[in-house]
Parts: sequence; structure tokens; C-alpha cells
Amino acid sequence: MYLALKEIRHEKLRYGLIISMVALIAYLIFILTSLAFGLAGENTQAINSWDAKSIVLNKDSNISLTQSIITNDQAKDAKLSSKEAVIGSTLVVAKHKGKEKISASFIGARKSQFIIKDLKLTSGHKARTNHQIVVDEKFKTDGYKLGDKVTLNSFKDKYEIVGFTKNAKLNVAPVAYGTMTTWKYLRGMPNAPVSGSAIVSKNAKYNAHSSHLKTYSMNKFISKLPGYSAENTTFGFMIGFLMIISLVLIAVFLYILTMQALPTYAVLRAQGIPARALVSTITNQSLILMASGVIIGGALAAMTGWLLPVGVPMAFNIPVLLWISLGLMIMGVIGAAIPAQKIATVDPVSVIGG
Repeated sequence: MYLALKEIRHEKLRYGLIISMVALIAYLIFILTSLAFGLAGENTQAINSWDAKSIVLNKDSNISLTQSIITNDQAKDAKLSSKEAVIGSTLVVAKHKGKEKISASFIGARKSQFIIKDLKLTSGHKARTNHQIVVDEKFKTDGYKLGDKVTLNSFKDKYEIVGFTKNAKLNVAPVAYGTMTTWKYLRGMPNAPVSGSAIVSKNAKYNAHSSHLKTYSMNKFISKLPGYSAENTTFGFMIGFLMIISLVLIAVFLYILTMQALPTYAVLRAQGIPARALVSTITNQSLILMASGVIIGGALAAMTGWLLPVGVPMAFNIPVLLWISLGLMIMGVIGAAIPAQKIATVDPVSVIGG
């Protein structure tokens, strides 16, 4: 460790540039990871708030909540308990004179079931009539307030915002909670014998007892949300490639520095310093460089997250970021293996004689 620190102090500019490159890579990885978690959260915030383990959809709905329809008879056959809740889902555009239109996901639910009973509000109260809704705080960010009466889609009826709830987004769109009657009206089938779009259950092995319905795990349902899997896969590949780039970067820089300092290492070998000590020096240098770059990159990422506006979906998952930091450190050690092998096999006589 002594030799590693001594050389870094002696070559401040060279090693400073390496630390800067590592810091930028770590910064980019941390930002991309946080954006990936932020976007994933905006797809599933509402689902996570339900604390459900499974969901029942019409088997012909292609695992799509908005395309699924469950009839009254099918819901009755499902034998609902306190752990199940019927919901209706449809996409809407909320409009209020003088304010920006908001594309939202309307969720109709029954007041007696856990979706509404467990709904946590930041202000206001839960919907008590068919013309009241509780909305995600995204509405408040866009200038909406309690008491505002909005229209949904092209319908003339007005719905009063009576409450705000936090972290209620589904497939990126903010959620508006209302009654099942309102949902049926918005779907254009107010008098149809329809119960809802899905049955959400806190029981992972819930059986709907109907040949027309199919139960899916919540993880399976989430993976089928439009764009969810593709988005996460894209971010995963980007982060993976950046990890590989960091490996190549540290290996190339350390190799160049090692080749430049090879005569010095040869002299040290000739003086009787064991190869193990010199290899340890290279490895320690790599760890110091990677640790410094990761710490600086983490600080920059935290500062960026603090400065970015609320609308940017970033979520810093500390355990995952710590694992990524550890991965970068391991990549640094692997990257040091090539120059370390060169030092371990160097022939002092040939180098000094040359």
C-alpha cells in the first residue's frame, strides 16, 4: 500500500486523469441505475401500494388490465374474501379550464374493499360519491388543487378532486381513484352486467374458480406492462457495457503506466523485493483509483439528484448502488491483472541491460 500511495502522489496528473475517468463512468452508471429504478417505480407505484400478490384477468385479455373485462357472474363465482378486491381500469384525459391536460389511469374500486380502505392520502378525503376522485400528487405539481372540477375524456360530467395520494402511478400515468359506477360510465357500459377489469388478491395462490378467468402472479403481470421489460433490459445492457468499459479503461491505463515504469520495477526486483509485493502495489493502486472514482461519482450523482426537478423520475436504491460500487472495485482488480502479470514475469537483467 505504501508504494502504491507513493507512486500516486508522485504522478498526480496521470493518476488524477484515471480517477476522473472512473468517476465519470461511475457517475453515469449511478445516474442510469437511478433513472431505471425511477422509471420502473413510475410503472408500478400504484400496484406496489396495493400490496397484492396476484391478479385475476380475463384469459383472453393478453395480460392487459385495460383490455380485461370480468362479468358479474364470473366475479360471483370467484368467491371474493376480504383479501380480494375488484377494480376497473381505463385511460382518461383530465381537463380543467386554464390548466394543462393530464393523461391518467382511472381506477374504479369499491369503498368496502382493501384498495380504497388502505389508500393513504396526503390531503383531502376519499371519494364519497360518483362525481368525486382522489388523484396522484402529479396533479398538484401541474397546478391542480382540492376542489377543482375536471372533465374526463369527452364526457361533460365534472368530477371534483377531493383528495391527493402519493406514489400512485400506473404505467407512468398518474392514477385517479373513483367508484366502480364511474368506471363503468367512462367505459361506455353503465348498464352492462360487468363487475370490473380485474380481481386483485393478497393471496399468491388465489383461484378464481372460472374457466374464463386466469390468475397471474403480480411479477408476471408487471413484466407484461407495456414497455416495462424492454425498458429495464435496455438499462441493464447499458449498465453492463459501462462496467466492461471501466474494466478495459483501468486495464489499459495501468498497463501503459506499468510499461513506462517497468525499468523501475526491474531495479526493485534486482534489489530483492519479491514479485508478490510489486503485484500487490499494482492491485492496491487499482483499488485506490477505483474507490476514489466511485466515491467522487457517487457524490456527483447525489448532487445531481438533489438539483434535478421533481418531475425527473430518479430513485436511488442504496443497496443496489453499493453492489454496483463493489462490482466496479472488482472490475478494477481484474483490470490490474494484466499489468500485474507483466511485473511478476519481468526479467530484471534483460530490462536493465536493454
